[in-house]
Amino acid sequence: MQYAASELTPHERYKLLISFVLPRPIAWVTTIGPTGVVNAAPFSFFNVFAEDPPLCMFAINKRPDGRIKDTWVNIQRTGEFVVNLTDEPLAQAMHESSGDFPPDIGEPDYLKLGLAPSTAIKPPRLAAAPWSLECKTWQVINVKDDRQLIIGEGVHFHVRDELWDPKAMRVLMDKYQPVGRMFADRYCRTNDRMLFPSAEGPRRDG
Repeated sequence: MQYAASELTPHERYKLLISFVLPRPIAWVTTIGPTGVVNAAPFSFFNVFAEDPPLCMFAINKRPDGRIKDTWVNIQRTGEFVVNLTDEPLAQAMHESSGDFPPDIGEPDYLKLGLAPSTAIKPPRLAAAPWSLECKTWQVINVKDDRQLIIGEGVHFHVRDELWDPKAMRVLMDKYQPVGRMFADRYCRTNDRMLFPSAEGPRRDG
């Protein structure tokens, strides 16, 4: 079965993308509104792309009725945001924060999620998040006035202490339980893992 992208509707393309590009990491983005309300919203069109400088990117589309999402309004005004990752204990709250909250109601406050101050920017991070990256806007790509690709430069990292070996600079995978986005209301755990020995190049005799 095959499709020409030009012959599909945007929704059909979306279905093909989200149905097979799995699992996707989730950026749980915190921003701050003009009155101080803290917004937290999950985005699964997301990943990290570089380390020098540390760059991450996520996509914000408009709501079905054409309204611009609070996350983009806040980033457009301040140029700052925090990417928080989620794990199994936080997964339910992360999912619930994807609802259509009005701008004057902050998801962290409504869902009773603790906040912690950031170090280099104004928007706070989610205190219980296993990993958070304070970001400043590095570049924005406008896609057909319907979607913004936000590229952020990480300026400060936060890692939950029990998940990290600072000497080896390595995550303790027996304690870290990240979740991934599948599609619709489906998510996946990552506790069933595979381990392969280091790959070797082709051997040459003689």
